[in-house]
Amino acid sequence: MIHDRDGKFPAPTEELLADVGIQTVLTGIRMPRMNAVMERWVQSCRRELLDRCLLWNERHLRHALREYEEFYNRHRAHQALDQAAPLRAVPDPITDPAGIVDLKVRRRDRLGGVLHQYSHAA
Repeated sequence: MIHDRDGKFPAPTEELLADVGIQTVLTGIRMPRMNAVMERWVQSCRRELLDRCLLWNERHLRHALREYEEFYNRHRAHQALDQAAPLRAVPDPITDPAGIVDLKVRRRDRLGGVLHQYSHAA
């Protein structure tokens, strides 16, 4: 587990995690942005997935997190990447007006409709 040096994580917490077999790693001193990317991912995962579904057990949680990770990295548009996904480039824009009029979009629901994936129909 990676965390900062906040007072929310006292020494007994460190010992409890060590007893369960979880190794803790502290972020650098005076480096507030060191884990900002991961904090952003956790915030997105919570808002887009965990706040919207009921999880039954650990197996179901792991399945939902794998699906969300796939969705997040391969399909979800990211504003910082000019609407591309980290593992997918932005498709070429449709410049032909006739192509826009006859545009067919296919929607695929993931995780029982919690996540929606859109693509151009062939």
